[in-house]
Amino acid sequence: MRDESRRRGLRIEEAEAIGVKALGFIATDPVLLRRFLNLSGISADEIRVAARAPGFLAGVLQFIVNHEPTLVAFAEGTGVPAADVMLALRALPGGGE
Repeated sequence: MRDESRRRGLRIEEAEAIGVKALGFIATDPVLLRRFLNLSGISADEIRVAARAPGFLAGVLQFIVNHEPTLVAFAEGTGVPAADVMLALRALPGGGE
C-alpha cells in the first residue's frame, strides 16, 4: 500500500477483506478459535449468522490487535502489515469506538 493511502486509511472493501482474512486465520487455529468464541460469547454454529452483523468484522480485528503475539502471527501468516490491520479496524463499523 502506498504511503499516501496509508495516511488516508483504507476503503471499506479493503478493511472488510482484511477482516475476512482475520476470521479465516482464527478459524484455522483451534486454540485461537476457542479463545475467540469464549471472549465473543458466540458458538461455532453462530459464526455465519454473526458475521453478517454490523461490527462483527471490527470485533474480529479487535481480537487480533488486542493480543500482540496473535497480531504478529496474523501479519506474518497472511502478509497483511500490522499497521494495515489497525487501519482496517478504524475503517469498519464499530471499529472506531
